[in-house]
Amino acid sequence: MEKKKAKLSLEKKHNLTGWAFLLPASILIFVFCFYPMSQAILLSFRKTGGVFNGVANYARIFKDKTFQQCLFNTFFYFVIQVPIMLVLALMLAQLLNNPKIKGKGIFRTLIFLPCATSLVSYSMIFKSLFAPDGVVNRVLMAIGLSSVDWFQSTWPARWVIVIALIWRWTGYNMVFYLAGLQNIDYSVYEASYIDGATPFQQFMKITIPLLKPTILMTAIMSTSGTLQLFDESMNLTAGGPGKSTMTLAHYIYNISFVETPKFNYAAALSVCILVMVAVLSAIQMKVGDKRD
Repeated sequence: MEKKKAKLSLEKKHNLTGWAFLLPASILIFVFCFYPMSQAILLSFRKTGGVFNGVANYARIFKDKTFQQCLFNTFFYFVIQVPIMLVLALMLAQLLNNPKIKGKGIFRTLIFLPCATSLVSYSMIFKSLFAPDGVVNRVLMAIGLSSVDWFQSTWPARWVIVIALIWRWTGYNMVFYLAGLQNIDYSVYEASYIDGATPFQQFMKITIPLLKPTILMTAIMSTSGTLQLFDESMNLTAGGPGKSTMTLAHYIYNISFVETPKFNYAAALSVCILVMVAVLSAIQMKVGDKRD
């Protein structure tokens, strides 16, 4: 009986120790994440002066042409960039996981470096690459094509942002896939090779199923990041020409700090982004996680 009491006492001590370690982080998360989020939700139901006005701010969203334009732009980046980036990252990870390739560390570092590059620096590089007299237009003219005014035309400007996002974040996702691939026992591939499986069959029947949790995680992270995209819209194109490349986050920034401040409406738009991220993440979890 005394031993049981001592055991329970030890378990309680372990629990208290665990909570002691968790408490500081939990308090910080509450103060800097959940409390501001709850205040933003409350703010979205008020108008200037703090007067409650119900769902008027949300009703305004459906009539806002700029919001519709930014929503289209954001989902264009999401639909085009995220699948290309994740597939490319998976292919590069599979290639660089091959034990027969020499100098893998150098290639991994070079592919990962873009996501560690300063945003201002990489924006300046892309602006110079796609300038009217930049390298890209020179290459186009060298192969007999006409130059493109990338930042003054709607669709070319959108494609510049897509290319920039792929360049910047492919290596970041590749690292996750590499970590997942290195946890797959190589004997599984050897056994399938003895059974006559081709490299493509190994990739589809072994690599993809065993990497499904990692693929799901990167898909959710990329979805959340793209729907909150701000930096590229702000620094590469400034939302132009007109508002044809502006994202939702960039629009929220403008109506909060650039135009006459409308913090209540900005809060409502932020809640909309939160709902979209939550819904899309839930769909991805439902489709991607097939565990019983």
